[in-house]
Amino acid sequence: MSDDTTAAGSEQQRPALRIVHGEPTPEEIAALVTVLAARGGAVAAEARPRSTWNDRGRAVQPPLIPGPGAWKASALPH
Repeated sequence: MSDDTTAAGSEQQRPALRIVHGEPTPEEIAALVTVLAARGGAVAAEARPRSTWNDRGRAVQPPLIPGPGAWKASALPH
């Protein structure tokens, strides 16, 4: 068995980041990792589906207009 396998022994671990050109300093690599981590967290948060139970737009209703049948229309969903 080689040292490149994971604990499961079936998959090889690949580096999350690989420098292919140049020789960056440790500070430059740290800055790049920080930017990528911040961007990755924002994308993951947006990818989650939103529940309609938490949708505040459901509470907004058009103004009620007085008239025949208005009481019935006030309880109907929009």
